[in-house]
Amino acid sequence: MGNFVITIGREFGSGGLDVGRMLSDKLGVKCYDKELLSMAVKESGLCQEIFENHDEKPTSSFLYSLVMDTYSVSGYTSAPFLDMPLNHKVFLAQFEAIKNLAAKESCIIVGRCADYALAEHPNCLNVFIHADMEFRVDHIMQTYDLSKEKAADMIHKTDKKRASYYNYYSSKKWGDSRSYHLTLDSGHLGLQGCSKMILDYMDIRKNNRK
Repeated sequence: MGNFVITIGREFGSGGLDVGRMLSDKLGVKCYDKELLSMAVKESGLCQEIFENHDEKPTSSFLYSLVMDTYSVSGYTSAPFLDMPLNHKVFLAQFEAIKNLAAKESCIIVGRCADYALAEHPNCLNVFIHADMEFRVDHIMQTYDLSKEKAADMIHKTDKKRASYYNYYSSKKWGDSRSYHLTLDSGHLGLQGCSKMILDYMDIRKNNRK
């Protein structure tokens, strides 16, 4: 079958990254999240600080972009790339890093419109993990040691940012079941249950292709 890729979109606090890491252990492949930033930085020549400031953000200040553009680029030197707003450069660099990664190895990629970047990949499974607010608030409270109110606020803001980023750059809608092969409720299935469902789906799809 060649390289396979599992992309995981996720509501904040649903445990999507945890599911990705479980699958990584079970399948013996790497799970990429923030690591994609470092890869994109090396390939594009954009400095690390710029990537961190613009990661999964759909828009940025025009003035800030104008100032930062004067010294941010040292790798991608084509005129169209140089003329892009800074946030578009960050997206493009990650987009190319995702495609290059999928061409080299089987892996799991969390977030960053990976399903959109790999729309033409023949062995890509796109998953979205969601859960009810109570489950997510509890998860964030435990993970970050926050109050219930601060956890709920963090969830609202992060989900809004992720949806804006995905909807802005892709031709699909964040969280819409039609955008993915599987949408799983971690609040009902549990993280281990989500991991098992994904593995079972992979087996079924593999057998159907024989």
